[in-house]
Amino acid sequence: MVAFVLLPILEIFLLIQLGQAIGAGWVIALVIAGCVLGSVVARTAGARAWQGLRTALESGEMPDDRLADGALMLLGGLLLVVPGPITDVVGLLLILPLTRPLFRGLLARSVGRRLRVIGPLGPTPGPGRAPFGPTGPVVRGEVVDE
Repeated sequence: MVAFVLLPILEIFLLIQLGQAIGAGWVIALVIAGCVLGSVVARTAGARAWQGLRTALESGEMPDDRLADGALMLLGGLLLVVPGPITDVVGLLLILPLTRPLFRGLLARSVGRRLRVIGPLGPTPGPGRAPFGPTGPVVRGEVVDE
């Protein structure tokens, strides 16, 4: 919550400092260039990630690093669209092939902590949950057409 207040203030402060150092015209040009680059990266990476996900699911295989790379590039492009030097630097780090693997590992650990294990009887129950989930036990049977 604090980041949503402090980050814009810090971004504005840094833009003002940068404007005083290199001039307002150059800062405006850099902001526009970041927005254009970010929108192109976000559009192409988003489309590529979506296509990669569809291809992987249609062929029955698990999405691999291509999906994570697409998501990171999409996020990087969106961060480049946001005006400010901090979001631009983070966005560039997310879209560069040399630094993206570092963020891929962070993304994998973050998603891994949030996933629930799915076993043969359904999701593993959490604290205070029934052993069979909200719908009750699974009844195995056969459908007979008459």
